[in-house]
Amino acid sequence: MLKLGHKNLTTWEKSLELVKEIYNFCDKLPDKEKYIIIPQLKRASISVASNIAEGYARNTGKETKRFLDIARSSLVEIDTQITICIKLNYINDEDIKDLSKLINYSFALLTKLMKSIK
Repeated sequence: MLKLGHKNLTTWEKSLELVKEIYNFCDKLPDKEKYIIIPQLKRASISVASNIAEGYARNTGKETKRFLDIARSSLVEIDTQITICIKLNYINDEDIKDLSKLINYSFALLTKLMKSIK
C-alpha cells in the first residue's frame, strides 16, 4: 500500500467509515432495489473516499479543491438517495440516525478541509 498524505486525514478515514455504513445500510433495503438504489448508494459512497484520495494526489490547491467538491457532492447524492428510501417507506428517520450524523459530519469535515486549502 502507498503511504500518501490523504491517509492521514480524518476526513478520508470518516469516508471509509461511511462506505462501510452504506454497505450495511444497503443490506437492509429490499431486494427489488439491488439494481437501482443499492448500486447507486455504494458507488456514491466509494466516490467520496476516492475523490478525497485523488484530490490529494493533485499538484495544485485548485485541483485538490475540485476533487473535494466532487466528494462533497457525492455526499449530497447519498443524502438524496436515502431521502428517496424514506419516501418509499423502506426506512424511517430513526433507522438512519447514526448514518445521518456521519454524513453531516463528513460534509462539515470536507467543507472545512476545502476552506483550509490555498
